Amino acid sequence: MEFFADYALIIMIAILVVTTITGVPLGIAMIVSSIFYLVMAGRDVGLAAENVLNGVFGNFVALAVPLFIFAGNIMNAGKVSDRLLSFALALVGRVPGGLAQVNILTSLIFSGMSGSAISDVAGVGKVITGMMTQDGRYPRGFAGAITATSSVVGPIFPPSIPMVFYALISSTSVGALFLGGVIPALMICVTLGVAVFIMAKLRGFPVEASVPLLMLPIVFLRAFPALLMPVILLGGIYSGVFTPTEAAAVSAFYAILLASFAYRVLGLWDFWEVVKATMRTTAVVTIVLCGAFIFNYIITVERLPQDVFALFQSMDLTVIKFLLLLNLLYLVLGCFLDVSTIMLVVTPLFLPAAAALGIDLVHLGIVLVFNMMIGLITPPYGILLFIIKALTGIPVGEMIREIWIFLALLIALLMVLTFSPDLVLWLPRYAGMM
Repeated sequence: MEFFADYALIIMIAILVVTTITGVPLGIAMIVSSIFYLVMAGRDVGLAAENVLNGVFGNFVALAVPLFIFAGNIMNAGKVSDRLLSFALALVGRVPGGLAQVNILTSLIFSGMSGSAISDVAGVGKVITGMMTQDGRYPRGFAGAITATSSVVGPIFPPSIPMVFYALISSTSVGALFLGGVIPALMICVTLGVAVFIMAKLRGFPVEASVPLLMLPIVFLRAFPALLMPVILLGGIYSGVFTPTEAAAVSAFYAILLASFAYRVLGLWDFWEVVKATMRTTAVVTIVLCGAFIFNYIITVERLPQDVFALFQSMDLTVIKFLLLLNLLYLVLGCFLDVSTIMLVVTPLFLPAAAALGIDLVHLGIVLVFNMMIGLITPPYGILLFIIKALTGIPVGEMIREIWIFLALLIALLMVLTFSPDLVLWLPRYAGMM
């Protein structure tokens, strides 16, 4: 038994890798491997339950995750995206590459409601991609690529589920993280908009018909209740009316009012389907969180973060070298691992080193979330590409051929944000959140 105790950590990681490769869900794989560690190391197995209870049920911030999931599902089921599309079409449809510009703007607006790139693709993305490919107006690969790329903004513009996860493991302010994502999200949309404008000129993409001036107020009024949601959410947080978790509850309640009464597009059966979908997603997320809290307790006991910090100290890395190395690592991991795995398992290893180097953890959080979002569209895994294929039938190969220019732009923007922390931190400082 002493042999197993000496190599308990290595055996635990081996079990985690093997179970994950064989198709066991990540949360269950982490729980199983962690319990094996506790047994082999001669520790009380009850520590697993204790860490789950303290981490998940004793953390008020964690409650925000299912509420944001619920709000996003309500918005998708309530067909709110149709009104947002009409509003975006009236604003930017006449610009070269009109529908692609609408795609980008709608993703930004919808991101203020869902906090999830996958919800963005499943809701607005499916509709706009169909509009772009109808009658061959845009190449299928381009339509799928810009849909996947624009959805990256979802978890960067507040609210953001990955940022809630990051706040859980880093003890940073959710409000500061949310506000820190505003400028980067706008920069992403402007960058993509300019790129689409140039590509539209070069490739002759169509311009949409102008919306009559008299129709603009009507289109705006139809979308206005939905546009209010991020305003209420952010205004409530930064005015001190409610906490980020309470803001999640308010957004969920507002989504119900909006879909059921303002737009009258959500019946009882639709509501029940939303509740079931939310329960399924929340169960998956909660199991992952449970596994992560046990797993992180073990890596803390084994002093892995301190070992990583000592390794970086021995390498004598500057802040710039550290951030470059971290970005490169996350870009590679993002090609193969999902966001929850990287955020909950890998990220805690690097936080002590980042803090010791004087890197602001709010700035680091935005950079890492952005980095992981790039991973969602990076071949060969690129989960958003496969979701779009499942929804629209566009071959992944066609999207990959079109997505490289967008990937290059996003990585260039990632470098700008990495080495210009004031772009991230200015709004949180101005709002007094830091």
